Amino acid sequence: MSRRTVDQRAACSVSALPRERPDVRTALPAAGLPRRSRDELLLAARHGLDEASLAQLPGERYALAHLAALRAAAAVLADRAQASPGHRGRPASAWRLLATVAPELAEWAQFFASGAARRAAAEAGLPVVGTRDADDLARQVEIFLAVVETTLGLPSQPALPAMLVGSASPSRG
Repeated sequence: MSRRTVDQRAACSVSALPRERPDVRTALPAAGLPRRSRDELLLAARHGLDEASLAQLPGERYALAHLAALRAAAAVLADRAQASPGHRGRPASAWRLLATVAPELAEWAQFFASGAARRAAAEAGLPVVGTRDADDLARQVEIFLAVVETTLGLPSQPALPAMLVGSASPSRG
């Protein structure tokens, strides 16, 4: 899929998102829920994306960007889910839980879940991603983070163009 196609899909999905938070929270096993607040997780996601933009190695940039997306997903879980009464349950994939709690983000959840093995390999230092893969993922995470903020009814905080991975810095004359 070309970058243009993915960016067009993302733009369409932003406009189709509901603007209000649901009143009912989904009950999930406590083992799948984040321990931090929605706002803490969104801040950590932004910070992680900033870290990814500064990473020199493509594998490190890819892993940091993917983890930023995971934190954004956890922010949705923190906002829309509550611990179900009873036992803690087995840990579940955050991406699976995200699709349950926010069906409008199911396609994003599937996209990021498909990259989890690559992230793990990149974290282990294996040469599984190139520069373009890492840059593309960082751009997708930036879009996803904006979609998450919109889904949660928050103003999106897009990065400045000079901060985006792969952007040229302004020349000084």
